[in-house]
Amino acid sequence: MSDTLTHRLHDKRDDLIALTRDLIRIPTLNPPGQHYRDICELVERRLAPRGFDCTFVRATGAPGDSDRYPRWNLVARREGPRPGDCVHFNSHHDVVEVGQGWTRDPFGGALEDDRIYGRGACDMKGGLAASILAAEAFLETHTDFAGAIEISATADEESGGYGGVAHLAREGWFAPERVQHVIIPEPLDKDRICLGHRGGWWAEIETKGEIAHGSMPFLGDCAVRHMGAVLAAFEERLFPAMASRRTEMPVVPDGARQSTMNINAIHGGQPENPPDFDGLPAHCVPDSCRITIDRRFLIEETADGVRDEVVALLDDLKARRENFDYEIRELNRVIPSMTDREAPVVTTVARAIRDVLGQEPTYVASPGSYDQKHIDRIGKLRNCIAYGPGVLELAHKPDEWISVTDMLDSAAVMGRSLETLLLP
Repeated sequence: MSDTLTHRLHDKRDDLIALTRDLIRIPTLNPPGQHYRDICELVERRLAPRGFDCTFVRATGAPGDSDRYPRWNLVARREGPRPGDCVHFNSHHDVVEVGQGWTRDPFGGALEDDRIYGRGACDMKGGLAASILAAEAFLETHTDFAGAIEISATADEESGGYGGVAHLAREGWFAPERVQHVIIPEPLDKDRICLGHRGGWWAEIETKGEIAHGSMPFLGDCAVRHMGAVLAAFEERLFPAMASRRTEMPVVPDGARQSTMNINAIHGGQPENPPDFDGLPAHCVPDSCRITIDRRFLIEETADGVRDEVVALLDDLKARRENFDYEIRELNRVIPSMTDREAPVVTTVARAIRDVLGQEPTYVASPGSYDQKHIDRIGKLRNCIAYGPGVLELAHKPDEWISVTDMLDSAAVMGRSLETLLLP
């Protein structure tokens, strides 16, 4: 039976390529959240004729949702002739900004040998296409199955998933009584099973000063210099402390097995001028400086502990540095998530990797969070993994690409997993 499914998938190679290119050509940029409805309609046009009941779900009121940029999601469900478990493939349809350095059209979907290029090719429209082809090949091969197959295309994973999976989880779409197994085709390589991810704590720190004439800075108080003291304290104390901590989670790459922090942005003083302004700046001492930090933490740490560590450092500066004052504002927090290696979806996909690829799977955890956090924390469904085609290091890079061969192999693993979970 499984060989029949695998052969059917390879016969669909051209179809897989065409679907992946069509998905890439819809520029679902986030921010601001463009063309979300368009890509959902493309998936609906694909699945509805194949017997899927398709539902459009707008995350009204979610961060970023507006009449101009509505947060649209699609959930497609195909019921089998007999009751049984539901296997859900969840893919986000949004992509990050293009950035500089491309040598190909980011939304052209260029096919060169075994690679399809474009923004979102590996992260994760290739995974979405692979899951659709896997489900179609399974349904064409097996008409008598127990349970249901769901495929979702969801919004805003790149900005936290609150207009996508978080909203669906709150609305009950991932309730354990209606969905039992979830596979998220994120680009983790076709022989790796991702069990979970690190935690994240994001905050804005502002240092305060006093405005004065730039020729007499001694009459004011420079907030940028105060922020310089914060950055120096981070370098001298916080970064070495984080580097000394290691996790037992199988996080990849190796550098992410320690605590890390990225300084996303810094701004002090006058607002930036528009590109067409060619005048000179005013002469002012800046009375405010802000940084945004992205602190990724280990399952052995806590979000409160991460916050307290930063606050303690800032309070120490306040006690020692003249006129130092600050405000800190938490932007978001994500708790680490980790699925047990003996969970049904893990053992099923592991067996499928052995059958299809002829090798043992590698078990990993992601350095960044993805939508498993919402399925776990909000949906209360722990039987969830990330498994899909693509090279993780290509995500968000120029000339992002996905291998057609890897998509076919991953689709075969997904199809084999459906056979294990849904056939009597």
